[in-house]
Amino acid sequence: MTPRARRYLSQWGAPLASGAVAALGQAPFGLLPALALGFAAGFWLWSRYADARQAAWFGWRFGTGYFAVTLLWIVEPFLIEPEVFGWMAPFALLFMAGGLALFWGLAGFIGRKVGGSGIAYAAALAGVEMLRAYVFTGFPWALASQGLVDWAAYQAAAWIGPHGVNLAFLVWCAAIPLVMSRRWIVFPLAITAAAGVFLPIPKADTEGAPIARVIQPNATQELKWTEENVRKFFDRQVALTAVETDQKPDLVVWPETAVPFLLEYADPALGYAAARAHGAELLVGIQRSDGYHYYNSAVVVTPEGKVDAVYDKYHLVPFGEYMPFQALFDRYGITGLAAIGVGGYSAGTGPMLVTAPGIGKVLPLICYEAIFPQNIFSAPRPDVIVHLTNDAWFGKFSGPYQHLAIVRMRAIESGLSVIRSANTGISAVIDPYGNVLGSIPLGQQGLLDMPVPPARKATLYSRTGDWLGLLLILMIVATAFRFRGPISVDADAAEA
Repeated sequence: MTPRARRYLSQWGAPLASGAVAALGQAPFGLLPALALGFAAGFWLWSRYADARQAAWFGWRFGTGYFAVTLLWIVEPFLIEPEVFGWMAPFALLFMAGGLALFWGLAGFIGRKVGGSGIAYAAALAGVEMLRAYVFTGFPWALASQGLVDWAAYQAAAWIGPHGVNLAFLVWCAAIPLVMSRRWIVFPLAITAAAGVFLPIPKADTEGAPIARVIQPNATQELKWTEENVRKFFDRQVALTAVETDQKPDLVVWPETAVPFLLEYADPALGYAAARAHGAELLVGIQRSDGYHYYNSAVVVTPEGKVDAVYDKYHLVPFGEYMPFQALFDRYGITGLAAIGVGGYSAGTGPMLVTAPGIGKVLPLICYEAIFPQNIFSAPRPDVIVHLTNDAWFGKFSGPYQHLAIVRMRAIESGLSVIRSANTGISAVIDPYGNVLGSIPLGQQGLLDMPVPPARKATLYSRTGDWLGLLLILMIVATAFRFRGPISVDADAAEA
């Protein structure tokens, strides 16, 4: 290999490959060793760069490799109508991967300024990942800690939240390269790994718990709104609602935008469905209008067919449900992928609780809203979370599985059970420890009758939010700055 090729491989191939390997720790792969080794390799490679600008460029390349794999599903919405939006798909992936990687580049710069080891970069990376959860409306998808949801380590999120767990995991990965030079830390490193991976995860008691019936119609996005299928999918949901089993449901849940009529015209349809719900209340996804404003909503329907409560989604998807800089995009005829009406959806007033007799106080979350922990803690504490979503937008590969993992994170962090109804899957009932008690697989129609465990005591994270995680991040960054040492530089890296 020529020196030039070797240098190019070092500058681009190594960081991109490290990020891509780390991404294999996320669903649907779930390879925890890949997640740990990919980040460990990234931190070790980063530590070879002495200059802050070079370290920042490495961080951007590392992040680009990671997000290009974890967010591969981002192309799926553009392929629903490929003749209209298909040309945008590759640009969307490049924009998302490269854009989110800018945060990792910023972390590389900060880490080099405050310390010389990979631990400084790990702490800075945890900090900018928290920043990513809030700025520009936020997008906390594919945190490294998301890959831990199947393991006991993520139970710590009930105390320190997703960003606290993210910090702990990243610092642990950054310590792995130190094993090669300081072998005495092998034993404690192995002990913490065993504790985080192999300890059993508790399960909630379901005895005497109320029963939720979750409906999954399996209406693919390209067929859902066609004239010949609208009635078929609605009737399928009614038929699943009407199925008689040994367990009488206390609440029947339909997915996002399940009713094919605007709310103001849906009384006959809602009454028809309610009459077949065995005396249970319905919680269904529907759209509604108010003048020129359209809302993505959820409604509670009584056994008599009356609408008892209306919740409007308030955390909307940019470029999906509405267009930022709308006037600019209107000039070119570009609208949101899932938009309705002029300007797309309007935002609701905020989180709210609705009451479903037999279940208790319910916090509805619609699709994208479930990726934000702060959406749960912005309202009074509910008895259960109900998540309505249309994951048909996410394709059949990684998106629906990652979305389910995120909802399980919310259950652990809040100590609340989650009832999840997804249009094409994966519908599930999740206990307050993140265990999936039952599910309907992706791409299948069906119903799920499951007991819904009671909530745990309010978690520490539900009381403190992200402040404790932020404090821990700042403490590690300050420590790295205080004890920074000499920097070992690789000759090839120095030429990056």
